[in-house]
Amino acid sequence: MNVLIVVSDPKDWNLDVPDVEIVSADAYLTDPRHAAVTRRKVLNLCSSLRYQRSGYYVSLLAEARGQRPLPTIGTVQDLKSTTMVRMVSHELEELIQKALKPLASETFELSVYFGHNLAKRYDALAQALFRRYQAPLLRAEFRKRPRKGTWEMHNIEVVDLAEVPEDHRDFVVGALAEFVSGKSPRVRRRPAARYDMAILRDPGDPEPASDAKAIKRFVKAGEAVGFAVEVIEKDAYARTAEFDALFLRDTTGVNHYTYRFARKAKAQGLVVLDDPESILRCMNKVYLAELLQAHDVPAPKTMVVTRRNARQIEREMGLPCVLKQPDSAFSAGVVKVDNREELRTELDRLFAKSSLLIAQEFRPTDFDWRIGVLDGQPLYACRYYMARRHWQIIEREGSKKYEGTYDTLPVEQVPTPVIEAATRSASLYGDGLYGVDLKQDSSGIYVIEVNDNPSLDGGVEDAVLGDELYLRIMRWFMARVEQRKSAGRLA
Repeated sequence: MNVLIVVSDPKDWNLDVPDVEIVSADAYLTDPRHAAVTRRKVLNLCSSLRYQRSGYYVSLLAEARGQRPLPTIGTVQDLKSTTMVRMVSHELEELIQKALKPLASETFELSVYFGHNLAKRYDALAQALFRRYQAPLLRAEFRKRPRKGTWEMHNIEVVDLAEVPEDHRDFVVGALAEFVSGKSPRVRRRPAARYDMAILRDPGDPEPASDAKAIKRFVKAGEAVGFAVEVIEKDAYARTAEFDALFLRDTTGVNHYTYRFARKAKAQGLVVLDDPESILRCMNKVYLAELLQAHDVPAPKTMVVTRRNARQIEREMGLPCVLKQPDSAFSAGVVKVDNREELRTELDRLFAKSSLLIAQEFRPTDFDWRIGVLDGQPLYACRYYMARRHWQIIEREGSKKYEGTYDTLPVEQVPTPVIEAATRSASLYGDGLYGVDLKQDSSGIYVIEVNDNPSLDGGVEDAVLGDELYLRIMRWFMARVEQRKSAGRLA
């Protein structure tokens, strides 16, 4: 039996749901039988989730037992946070105004029963709240802003079963049955699998880490090695504890929800790719410059620039040279300056955004190598060619973007020094998945970037390995999940 419902007193409700066991909180907390079943979904419908009440301990122990409580302790804490309420209200601003605009009142309460409301016109808002606060029964309070006349969420809380109006109870039972059965469009029935994986992506990202074709192949590969795979979006932040592994296929950033996802998932014991440390380090070119220099990894001549030493750039680097923001990515925040006037102009512009910059000697090449490295071993190799009549792979003109061509080679056909430089530099960051960019000219091989979250698109990086590329990444995940589960059993 995969679903267990825990209530304060089973006699209070007649919850007749097929294939579901209903027990009291006391029985769940004290009967060893309930502790022995892992990977079970536990719906916590206890009358109180306050700290140190029985309902609180139901969710707490469910997590400790390797089960999947709704709500998690993290969700319980989020419900108490006014900061979180304001953040969610801001995220759902458009949806809130659309749903509540016709109302003439100054306040409104919305009941959310497993992502549903009795009134269909509020269902979209109910579903959005349920995705952010994974609790079975919720009540959200909305208030009109003074003078503006627009709505904002003022509070949200868990509803006790006993507080559900009598004329709502049949609806609640129906919503519960739908949720458990997996018939709801928000709940994907997962195939029998050893572990659960979430792939985080943003379908609206114009430059995603993986296109739709690659995402489908990742899902297929994950299921082939024993994962139940679900593709999630940023509104699933409250659900991380439901999974054993998290794979970020969303463009990462430090001041971004992807970093918060990674930190939270790692703290909860998930295997995470990209891990938060790699996001922090790979996103910063100052860190890269210092790291490569400290370990004698070949790189173009580089200097860390402040306003104090900016006058030394021309003498040290020569002109033309390249200036980079510390967090530059996808050729954005990187500029070539050809003369002294351009240098002064671009320094003023870039220093307005960052107190440190990177200056690097300019080494023109027809293409950059990109070597994908997983667990210290080369995974794929691509040559990305410069955009036509441009010095970068991507040329940006306002909202327009022009890219060069590419080709993908078997790793064994890549010059050995390129592979050695790529694997060595990636190993300085960790044993995850990295994309190492290198230049090769008559004077040697130089590491340009070490990227977390490297691009993996259908028909590009997988052109040589095909499905095997996706399977290797999923096997990496599975090996580490099993390693952690085994260590937990031995502890």
